[in-house]
Amino acid sequence: MAPKLYMVPPSPPVRSVLMTAKALDLNLDLIHVDLKKKENMKPEFLKLNPSHTVPVLDDDGFILADSHAIIIYLIEKYGKDSNLYPKDIKKRAIVNHRLHFDNGTLFSRLVAMVKPLLFNNEKSISQEKIDGVLEAYKILETFLQSAPWMAGQKMTVADLAILASVTSLNAVIPIKEKECPKLVSWIKNMEALPFYSANKEGLNIFAVAIKPFLG
Repeated sequence: MAPKLYMVPPSPPVRSVLMTAKALDLNLDLIHVDLKKKENMKPEFLKLNPSHTVPVLDDDGFILADSHAIIIYLIEKYGKDSNLYPKDIKKRAIVNHRLHFDNGTLFSRLVAMVKPLLFNNEKSISQEKIDGVLEAYKILETFLQSAPWMAGQKMTVADLAILASVTSLNAVIPIKEKECPKLVSWIKNMEALPFYSANKEGLNIFAVAIKPFLG
């Protein structure tokens, strides 16, 4: 029986799980959660995840929330290629750092921009928030100065997680190739890989939803 994934397609964390599953050639039973109907606040969902967020994984009764925890679990259990989450302790530490950067910087800054527009009737994005995103782009550019991938010489789960967030950020604050050429090149390389289709559909939904607020 395929693991169940409670999800909404536009969510970057959800998309990182979908890309990871596709990279692993793992089928998931996708269960759409209607946030507009507040299905994530119903008792049955809160039993799965009291934080009422998606994604949530149900693997034969084993419940796990948080995309980074989920993608590492899927790789550890179902992955045949350890390169996605290397066994070497130092290489794995770099991957973990990039995952924390994705969660603590990229995704948090995306939420800080988008949530007020979609839910709080704000009409614009402050320059401070824009500057924070531009700073994050420059940090990603530095990650790519000495290696072609976010955590080293081989693609890892860090690339999948960061891709979901940075393509969403790019839909709001476009990346300037002149300022971040390696980041733009990395995105193009990621887009050419087979699993990118698992990011594309949800990203398009996200971009359409946010476009009316961008002026």
